[in-house]
Amino acid sequence: MFRVIRTLGLALGLLGGGLAAQGPEFAQQYAQRLGGAVDELRREIATLEADAKATGNTRDGAVERLRGNPDGLVARRGEAARYDIERLARLSAQQQALAQATSPLGRLVAVMRDPDVSIARAAYQDYDPALPVTTDGLVAGLLGFLATWGGWRVLSDLGRRMARRRPRTEVTAA
Repeated sequence: MFRVIRTLGLALGLLGGGLAAQGPEFAQQYAQRLGGAVDELRREIATLEADAKATGNTRDGAVERLRGNPDGLVARRGEAARYDIERLARLSAQQQALAQATSPLGRLVAVMRDPDVSIARAAYQDYDPALPVTTDGLVAGLLGFLATWGGWRVLSDLGRRMARRRPRTEVTAA
């Protein structure tokens, strides 16, 4: 029976390692989507800045002018432009944090620290599992294996100890 439990523990450890290795792969796919979002926001804001300059305004002045317009549609476009400028600043900071992450699992930690929910959701919906062979993937896989296998060993050892302590009642034949 002990061999079955040990084999099951090894199988669970391998499964845990494979699942943990998905973290760096997800971070990589998230970073790709992040780059696309940053590029698109930069393009949108550059267009706004060019329009503002052509009409003798600054970018911030143009946004305030749009937001203060009595036409509801124009005011909403001004609010959207303000949001896009703020979002670009946040996403650019995260992109820089991802680029500077050098430690094993650093990119995964950078993503987990402050993810953009819409980018994370889109990356998850299109996520294709892969077993990365990068240092991050191998470290995450090893940590996942050790955590899952170790957790199984602790639980199975506790189960065996509890089974040994249970008093056995003998049935006597009458």
